[in-house]
Amino acid sequence: MKEEKTIGNEVYLLQTFIIDPKQEPLRIDKFLMGRLENVTRNRVQKAIDEGWILVNEKKVKSNFKVKFGHTITVKWKKQKTEGGPVAQEMDIDIRYEDDDLMIIHKPAGLVVHPGIGNKDGTLVNGLVHYMKGLPIVNGNERPGIVHRIDKNTTGLMVVAKNEEAMSHLAAQFYDHSIERRYQALVWGDVDEDEGTIEGNIDRHPRHRRLRHVFPEGEQGKHAITHYKVLQRFGYVTLVECQLETGRTHQIRVHFKHIGHTLFGDVSYGGDKILKGTVFSKYKHFVLNCFKLLPRQALHAKSLGFVHPSTGEFLLKESPLPEDMTAVLDRWRRYTEGRLKLI
Repeated sequence: MKEEKTIGNEVYLLQTFIIDPKQEPLRIDKFLMGRLENVTRNRVQKAIDEGWILVNEKKVKSNFKVKFGHTITVKWKKQKTEGGPVAQEMDIDIRYEDDDLMIIHKPAGLVVHPGIGNKDGTLVNGLVHYMKGLPIVNGNERPGIVHRIDKNTTGLMVVAKNEEAMSHLAAQFYDHSIERRYQALVWGDVDEDEGTIEGNIDRHPRHRRLRHVFPEGEQGKHAITHYKVLQRFGYVTLVECQLETGRTHQIRVHFKHIGHTLFGDVSYGGDKILKGTVFSKYKHFVLNCFKLLPRQALHAKSLGFVHPSTGEFLLKESPLPEDMTAVLDRWRRYTEGRLKLI
């Protein structure tokens, strides 16, 4: 149950959660992270410490485990939504559009929504210019945005054009029923032809802008990435990834965790030569590849979901961008040249 209440000049958001009989004991901060909109784990923990979040009308700690018989009440100031992103004219690559949604192709270098260091020039600024009245669910800085992909990742995104579509699509993402396939070039020769990477993801303990895998314990959010090998080039491997969950940097940090950092990934060390020979000719070859692809080699290739109005499954695909294609062609020629020498 959710309601708003005005106390003095402040507007408070009041929510009540009655724990389901089937709910396994779970830390209260983790329980609420999956149910509260536009909040960080730190904000939830701070609210618990300050007594804004109660269980059966009593204060608890962040590690308190909720279960059947508990009722959680949440009260905090509603974030102001005046203003919003500035409309800016922008070329948006729309691959599909109807009355409910758009599927767009995001190029490398484009940030999805405004934030620290990116107040404008984002996809959202372009969307606001393209269409007025986009639904706002995740705060006034993210109208229409149901999900996002990293700044230097290319590929398909869905944008909701009304509140009904927003709610319908958000529920599919929450239930992990969205079909999302990515292609990535990773360092090293991946051992298995297909497999699954599983491990909780949270902020890196020292580098807060990065993510880290915590394979044991309760820290972080549960994350699962399925993959299969598409082509091997000896020192690098082209893989297709299917996301079961959608955590920040999930593919990038999962593959780094298993020793196969994405090729060209500046943040996670993939912009260095991690596999191969010591010969200067090889070094020159890889450095030229980095120049062609100065970002992580990651592309959101396909996106499928149940359409909010028709109930039919909608699937769209996008070919690899030119920079990834150029680098893959180079690796193919390099591999073929090595095989001729054997």
